[in-house]
Parts: sequence; C-alpha cells; structure tokens
Amino acid sequence: MGLFNFVKSAGENALNKIDTAKENVSKEQLMMNIASAIEVNVDNLGIDVQDDVVFITGEAATQEDKEKLILALGNVEGIASVNDDAFNAPEAPVATFYTVQKGDSLSKIAKAHYGDAMKYPVIFEANRPMLKDPNKIYPGQSLRIPNLDEAA
Repeated sequence: MGLFNFVKSAGENALNKIDTAKENVSKEQLMMNIASAIEVNVDNLGIDVQDDVVFITGEAATQEDKEKLILALGNVEGIASVNDDAFNAPEAPVATFYTVQKGDSLSKIAKAHYGDAMKYPVIFEANRPMLKDPNKIYPGQSLRIPNLDEAA
C-alpha cells in the first residue's frame, strides 16, 4: 500500500513516556510492545523507527490485521508516517482511513460514511482494541472505516 501519513502531534504519548536512554529501551521495542498489545496475527514482524517514520516488515494474516497494525503504530505521538512497502497481507478490499476532526463522534462518522449513525459500532469494532470506549476519540486520530460487506 505504501506510506501512510498521520498527525504527528496527535496520539498516545508512548514514545515519550519512557526515557529510552535511561530505561535502555529502544523506540523499536516500544513499538513492538504496542503491536503485541493489539493482538494482530503477524508473522516475522520487523519494526524500524527512523526519526518520525516507522518501517514495518512481515506478513499479516489478513488485510484487517495489516490495517490495524498500521493504525496502532501511526496513532502514536511523534510518528508522522508508517511505511508498509515490505509488509504483506492477502489480497482483500482495503478499508478507508479517516482522520478524526474536532466535533466528530463515531455516530457522526458512521452517518457520513454509511448513511446511518447507528452503524457506529461497526467502526468501533473495526478499531478495537485500539479504541476501548466508543465515546473516546480525539482530533488527529486515524480510524479504520471498513466496507460494510467486510463488517457483515
């Protein structure tokens, strides 16, 4: 798919929570911890962080796993983009990525993308476990908006 851009100043402050020099923890290890926390099915995952770009390699079991990993790594404060040129997944329809705007809610996003505000649980489930509460999204956050066929 290529290079995915994110709002560098938005997201979880994971990279700055730990003084990597003091704790002897690399940025790559912190990103690996994020990847393992979301429990996606990926073989041979490799992560390299260069400045504000995350490069990922490996093989995802599904397109959904691939997209969730990209979003989890990109929604970290200080990360401007994720490059997945060497990260593979089986061919499948690609979801839309949406950047949350001020005043958005999952129901407002669902109304815009699906024509039905009550389909917000589809978006919430597509972004779990990154999202823990459907009422807690923030401007600048990127979300995965699946095709309704995929969500059925």
